Amino acid sequence: MISRIKRVSWYALTTTWTRRCRLIHTLPIPPSTASLSCAEDQEGAKVWLRSFEEAKTVPKSLVELTFSRSSGPGGQNVNKVETKVSARCHIDAPWIPMWARESLVMTPYYVKTSHSLLVSSTVSRSQARNIDDSLSKMHTIVMDAAKNFITSEPSAKQRQRVANLEKAHDSRRRLEKNKRSAVKKMRSNKGWSE
Repeated sequence: MISRIKRVSWYALTTTWTRRCRLIHTLPIPPSTASLSCAEDQEGAKVWLRSFEEAKTVPKSLVELTFSRSSGPGGQNVNKVETKVSARCHIDAPWIPMWARESLVMTPYYVKTSHSLLVSSTVSRSQARNIDDSLSKMHTIVMDAAKNFITSEPSAKQRQRVANLEKAHDSRRRLEKNKRSAVKKMRSNKGWSE
């Protein structure tokens, strides 16, 4: 009987550890480049961004969550229950790309004293919903900052559209010039030079 209890507790420990490892590894690790100057860096960043977008939220294990009373919706409930959620993450965390950190420092979510990002949520009267909201906000902030530095080549369809717009612009410009030229010719042929 004792050995069975030991096995159960060992099993519980290993499943907890496995869950933690899965949570930590749900977010992809970005390429370790400070700038996206060459094509290889751009491609690596694009691959990372696609897999980061699929995650849709930051796992709870990667941020520090704090709870307090909020002034959001919920009536008297918010005076009694700590429903406001603040999610804090150090800006040098390994899941935040190096090339986006400069941009993140300029956002209003950056806290200079702790060198971290701080996102709060009081949208709902439920603490669990506010946790989900703050984690998805954190994900969106990091994703938007990282997207700003990734450039993509235009597709063949986009290039063709630009070429068609340029042709249309050139033809309109040529028509206007021909009209203006015709007006000037008509002025000079009125017999003024006799």
